[in-house]
Amino acid sequence: MKLVFFCPTWGYDQIPFDNFLARVCDSGFVGVETSFPRDSYSEKQIQQRVASIKAHGLELITQHWETITPDFERYKREFETRLWQNVETQPRLINSQTGRDFFEFEQSLELIDIAEKVEKQSGIKILHEIHRGRFSFAAHVTRKFLDARPKLKLTADLSHWCCVAGNMLEDQNEHLQQALVRSEHIHSRVGYSEGPQVPDPSAAEWQETVNIHLNWWMEILENAKAQGKECFSVTTEFGPAPYMPSIPHSNTPTCDQWQANLYVMERLRERYEDSVLI
Repeated sequence: MKLVFFCPTWGYDQIPFDNFLARVCDSGFVGVETSFPRDSYSEKQIQQRVASIKAHGLELITQHWETITPDFERYKREFETRLWQNVETQPRLINSQTGRDFFEFEQSLELIDIAEKVEKQSGIKILHEIHRGRFSFAAHVTRKFLDARPKLKLTADLSHWCCVAGNMLEDQNEHLQQALVRSEHIHSRVGYSEGPQVPDPSAAEWQETVNIHLNWWMEILENAKAQGKECFSVTTEFGPAPYMPSIPHSNTPTCDQWQANLYVMERLRERYEDSVLI
């Protein structure tokens, strides 16, 4: 099974897009994961960005996150519209931060069903990201949706569950295992009991936490291999401030975002290549 890495555009708006893409190519990524909120990009700008990604020989994963209205009926309309807008870019897959954590269970199921309909009609895979503030905000809650919708597929960003639970999920293994089996994409950010991103994944004091995440990611890859998948995608998603902690009074980041993502990519790649999964 081939393991491929994607780079987030999150945090890199300060450099020209083509320069960023060249750096992505040089660093061993096969593509980028990005979003195209319509209040930030015109259709022409979206087309230009997609064309630039393809011109650099890179693949595209798109994100949906920007539907945030608390009004469910409005959310439902905007959600479907934005999924179809993502489909227009013909990505490898759509990674969706779906729903709001306070929507009723049946309401969230409606959104999951909308995504399944769009996936079926478009042929573009839609995954639902484990994320705070969404229907998937906690392991025990997400388990109910996995049981209710056997076709539901996840993007595993387990950092969110760590800070929601306030621990490293050692007391939620049954729910966690169900999510690992149903995950088809990974966001390899390292969270801990007090937050969604450790200050520096290369620091010695965080290696135990990094290894917990590596073990989870390897379980996902083992499951994917057993299911007969030939390729699996990972987006390294250490983010900028405020995800990236800063040193008080100086606003200096605790580490370099790019280097953090390269570090985690190399750690996972080395662990994977040392396994028998290839």
